Amino acid sequence: MGSEARAAQVEEVIRRLEAHYVFPDVATKLAEVLRQRLGEGAYDGLGDADFATLVTTDLQSVNGDKHLRLRHHVDPVADDGDAAMNSDGYRLEAELEGFGIAEVRRLTGNVGYLDTTMLYPPELAGPAIAAAMTLLAPADALLLDVRRNRGGSPGTSALLQTYLVDEQVHYLDIYEREGHQTIQMWTLPYVPGLRFGGTKPIWVLTGPRTFSGGEDLAFSLQQQGRAKTVGEATRGGAHPREQYKVDTYLDVTVSIARSFHPETGENWEGSGVRPDLPVAADRAFDTAYALALEHVLELGSAGPRRTVADEARQALDQL
Repeated sequence: MGSEARAAQVEEVIRRLEAHYVFPDVATKLAEVLRQRLGEGAYDGLGDADFATLVTTDLQSVNGDKHLRLRHHVDPVADDGDAAMNSDGYRLEAELEGFGIAEVRRLTGNVGYLDTTMLYPPELAGPAIAAAMTLLAPADALLLDVRRNRGGSPGTSALLQTYLVDEQVHYLDIYEREGHQTIQMWTLPYVPGLRFGGTKPIWVLTGPRTFSGGEDLAFSLQQQGRAKTVGEATRGGAHPREQYKVDTYLDVTVSIARSFHPETGENWEGSGVRPDLPVAADRAFDTAYALALEHVLELGSAGPRRTVADEARQALDQL
């Protein structure tokens, strides 16, 4: 890669930052850092993959925004975020990942378990989420595992949360630089299938790999008092982002908005979502499952509940 071509790539990254980054003053600082690094020759002689890694480090050095990344791809990148989301490749990716649902099952003792890895857009993931939540609706308690959830669509967070409440809830606000507007995020008035509902207990399992949309879920349910978080603090990325083409095999992800609680103004940027019950991430499941089983036993063992209570006792003894 010649120096002129590399400089052009850096300038394209800067153009995207100055046009779209949620904090214009920070975008100015980012531009200064990149131009200084370019002038120092920091990017000379690097292949695209190493160049992308180093630029990402430089971008995140300014304010620690983990959504700021220059990415290298093996295949040519789409022209913009909308094109990428609507591509056949992205749809296939969603299908091959089970639309972001790694596992859904009824655990022994009538405890529901949902393991999510990604919040794919509702138009893709909606039917899978409806099926999963319909299966989980009769459970006495729910474990929502976002320890591997790397992010995704705010709309899918709203969809999932709707299954966990009885009435519409205003749970988050998102300020968008474009138009200088604030979007209120509410749970939905209707979802297909059955709801788990707004009264049975939920534990959200978190860890250092939980990011962005996964953090949205954990933070919003925690702030509502709808769920307890169990595990470790999350990565700390509260800025919705968009991706923009830089060159054939490079794109830059730019934070175009910021999420915050509608009453307190707080979010999880930088700090992550702090767990209500701090334990090692690999112990979060056992900890939450034990609490869920104890809840099941509190519901009694009369009539049809006898079998479930027996299951819960045996499972608790094995933990």
